[in-house]
Amino acid sequence: MSHRVTLIPGDGVGPEITQAARRVIDAAGVAIDWEVADAGAEVFRKGDSSGVPKETRESIERTRVALKGPLETPVGFGEKSANVTLRKLFDTYANIRPARQLPGVPTRYDKEGVDFIVVRYNIEDLYAGVEYDNTRDVSVALKIISRKGSEKIIRYAFELAEREGRQKVTVATKANILKRTEGLFKSVFEELAPEYPTITAEHLIIDNVAHQMVKNPAQFDVIVTTNLHGDIISDLASGLVGGLGFAASGNYGDEVAIFEAVHGSAPKYAGKNVINPTAVMLSSVMMLSHLGEAAAAKRIEDAIFVTLEAGAVTLDVARATGDVEHATSTSGFADAIIANLGKEPARRYPTKAGVLTGPVPAPRQRWSYGTARAIDNAVYGYDIYVEADMTPVVLGDMLSEIAGPDFSLELMSTRGTKVYPPTGGRMDSVEWWRCRFVPTAVGGATDAAFADLLQRVSAKVPWVQAFKLRLYGGEAGFTKAQGQ
Repeated sequence: MSHRVTLIPGDGVGPEITQAARRVIDAAGVAIDWEVADAGAEVFRKGDSSGVPKETRESIERTRVALKGPLETPVGFGEKSANVTLRKLFDTYANIRPARQLPGVPTRYDKEGVDFIVVRYNIEDLYAGVEYDNTRDVSVALKIISRKGSEKIIRYAFELAEREGRQKVTVATKANILKRTEGLFKSVFEELAPEYPTITAEHLIIDNVAHQMVKNPAQFDVIVTTNLHGDIISDLASGLVGGLGFAASGNYGDEVAIFEAVHGSAPKYAGKNVINPTAVMLSSVMMLSHLGEAAAAKRIEDAIFVTLEAGAVTLDVARATGDVEHATSTSGFADAIIANLGKEPARRYPTKAGVLTGPVPAPRQRWSYGTARAIDNAVYGYDIYVEADMTPVVLGDMLSEIAGPDFSLELMSTRGTKVYPPTGGRMDSVEWWRCRFVPTAVGGATDAAFADLLQRVSAKVPWVQAFKLRLYGGEAGFTKAQGQ
């Protein structure tokens, strides 16, 4: 059977490593009709601000599967990441990053049984990229977590554990501090866990997860987490098993899957034929499994293990072992793997993926609008952010005076800490203030009353952002300020 796959060579070292992976796949006898497409730096330079041209999008729409090299993203300036854009365009919400000890790769954790999977939610969180310059000196980002998105990725993690016969799913959050956003992710996990009685479910604070990954990584099996946390700890996970050169990943949606190495484009090594292609090759193994080519996937994985066992390593590993002189080139490494196709490694590290004793349960419905909880909501008040070069007392007194008669100024805070009414503490000003107004009468929190309030505020100081504060079933859908 022939498969159609979009191949995005990528930037920097991308063309070299994807070419190496393509050669190995072709040598393994898998019939693939490759559609080569562009994305990343060259596309940006041509004036396409998305980094992903129409032709590439259309190719992925046709093939439903892509193998991608690393794409360059400008740091601190320029357009959004083309990597993130690709994941979002095709709603490949589940980013799967395995971390498993490999034969012949020296690490600090040899023989400890490192074998776990990080399941990262690709779509939301701070990586939604919704940012604002509220003032000339203050920039803010919206951290977006939805019940629907949380349910989709958490179910994916539990079902992945079921499919592989794994025993435990750990949810990693910062719900102790970010009680609304990370708290929602945690609560959805706790709601869904009873539907998977054969899987042990646990919650850990993300700081502790990072600590435990270094201290005792073998304790983990499947970790599910939000976007930013997942990005960070999956890179940490790669360090446990040899580095980013061995870090494979797949981005799975309900209709499209995109496979890529975790590492970046490493432009200083481009064209030198020295980069480690193992990560993108292991990503292609994931791709072949997704395409139903399990036998070919195993042949390639075994050949990679045999090659590593034989001591054929690229510059990154050779530096770690102090034997740079005998480092294998990118193309030479691919040659060795092709020569080892059909061979099996002398040693296989144990895996936590178990032998299923029965059929894998059918996937649960990812989300239906019927599962959304119908709950009464009311408006508590409004937060208005203003820019003002004043002391908290001067600004607070002024806003208190203009708030009436419909509203009162409940508090002012800056960067999350209450400064008005005065608390006795000290907080450095950045001239950016959150001002919380509450209605003075029941039912007074109307849009018309708020519009009048906003007009009165703007006549005195520039306002830059506003939020409606809601109560859901009598519970606050917003946070208090520190010191409140």
